[in-house]
Amino acid sequence: MSIDPGNLHGQPTEAPADVARLGAFGAISVRLAIEVGGIRLKLADVLGLAPGQVHVLDRRVDQPVDVLISDRLVARGEIVSVGDKFGVRLTEVLPGSGL
Repeated sequence: MSIDPGNLHGQPTEAPADVARLGAFGAISVRLAIEVGGIRLKLADVLGLAPGQVHVLDRRVDQPVDVLISDRLVARGEIVSVGDKFGVRLTEVLPGSGL
């Protein structure tokens, strides 16, 4: 799926009302990570990793990706193409995530 980059800046079109109450805390940077899937490997297998190897992740291609802030699951979404870059369209924001 492709999205026209247009005026995308990673910001919602309208800020939630709670944002105004953050004050100076609103300027704090956090790490947002997108997890496509994972795999468990034995340490011996990790040490034997080599270019060209393929490891199947624990998620199907049609499943949503996880959106994490500081290793905490806050939302789910789908991978999209934005120009020549990847993006994530949020499909679900988890209750109690603070988003």
